[in-house]
This record gives sequence, C-alpha cells and structure tokens, in this order.
Amino acid sequence: MSIIRPADPDEVTGLAAQLYEEDLEDLGYVPAHTRVMATNPDAVRAYEALIGAISSGLGARRYELVTLAAAKAIGSNACRLAHGRKSLSLFDEDKLERIARDHHDAGLSHAEVELMDFAAKLSTDGSASMTDDDTLRLRSVGFTDREIVDIALAASARNYYSRALHALSVEVDVPSGLSTRLREALTVPEAPRADANYS
Repeated sequence: MSIIRPADPDEVTGLAAQLYEEDLEDLGYVPAHTRVMATNPDAVRAYEALIGAISSGLGARRYELVTLAAAKAIGSNACRLAHGRKSLSLFDEDKLERIARDHHDAGLSHAEVELMDFAAKLSTDGSASMTDDDTLRLRSVGFTDREIVDIALAASARNYYSRALHALSVEVDVPSGLSTRLREALTVPEAPRADANYS
C-alpha cells in the first residue's frame, strides 16, 4: 500500500480537482493511480500532453497495442487493466483476450506483432542491448520513421508511468466492464519480491 496520502474527492482543489472530476465522469470513481499522481497535477497534465502528441500520429489501435505489450513486460497490472478497458473500444472481448494472453497467436498483422515485440523488448532488461536491427525490423514491415519514433516513445512513456506506480506502491484498481476471463488474461503474475527471504 502506498505511503502517499492523496486528498479525498471532497478535499481536493485546483488542477487536481479537475483530474478527479474527469475520472468521476469517465469511470464513476477516482482510481488509486489518479489519486496518487494528482499529488503533482502539473506532471500529470504534461504526461497527458506527451501521450496526445504520440498517439495522434500512431493511432489509437497501435498505441494501445504498444501499451499492452510494454505494461505486460513491466509487470504492471494497473496499466494492463486500465488499458484493457480502453482497448475494448478497439477490439472485441475474444480478440482482446487473445492479444492479452499471447499477441503472437491473436490474429494480428505481422506489423502489429513486430510493434508489440519491440515494445516488450524496450520494457525489459533487453532494452540495453537494442540496436539498429530492432528498429530496422519495424521499418521492414512498413513503419515510417515518425511511426518508429512514436512506437519507441509510447513504450518509453508506459515505462515511466508504470514504474512510477510501482515505486509508489499504488494499489491496483480493477475497472468495471471487464469480464472475469478478460481480467485474468490481462493480469500479469506477480514476480517474487526482491527482498524475499528464501532461506
């Protein structure tokens, strides 16, 4: 549980209050990640502007595929579940479940599989070994230079947000509208804690 003590909806003011209100209108409640991150609402708005600049060129479908792949590689259930809900506007539930379980066996295009592989590699320790070959794979399936940059930015931005939630021990919210089957497909098994006692 996070040590951050965010304001309750009836106490919050200013820009943070706007962030709360937007989630109340969209979700009917204010999730834990908004409550914690709204401690610095200007940073939230800057992040939203960055995402807008990336996704406007990449398109919603590709942006969400990058996000789902990166969040899975990071092990961020908060982001997987939140973006699983958003992705239901782009994919039917069966398709989204297949993507969540294994994007290599989900009937995606070759370009989309490469995009998700790239995002996953960038979001693991493998990012340090990335070379021109990784970006050339994206170019070989038809992505433009702008799209390649946006794919890298989208995955990197997900790393920023997801890892901040991890660092602040933000509770995972389960948004409404997800079936049990889809929720299970989107949930990444927890990795052992670094401080676990194995003796």
